[in-house]
Amino acid sequence: MIEKPPVLEGLEEKYQLYLGIPRHLIPWYPTIDAAKCVGCKECMNFCRDAVYGYDAAARKVFVEHPWHCQVYCQSCTHACNKDAITFQDRREVKAAIRALREQFPPA
Repeated sequence: MIEKPPVLEGLEEKYQLYLGIPRHLIPWYPTIDAAKCVGCKECMNFCRDAVYGYDAAARKVFVEHPWHCQVYCQSCTHACNKDAITFQDRREVKAAIRALREQFPPA
């Protein structure tokens, strides 16, 4: 019997794995600079994976579901005209995925 990789409890199935690697182990998700964010919600409107949430009291967007972000997608950065959204360096993420491949080889 093949053992299923450990995934985050409560995470929707479509967000649990990336190429057989538990998604929560891959450091790819947006970071929002609150000082630059004007709360326009353009990133929220753009992202079809519900990565973002909105804090009405602070009038700022925040990353509510980081593991919903599609690995290597950065499209929301183009929706933000204040350059408030950044991502980890792709080279570092690729290196992390290569290391994880040893632990979670392709099926």
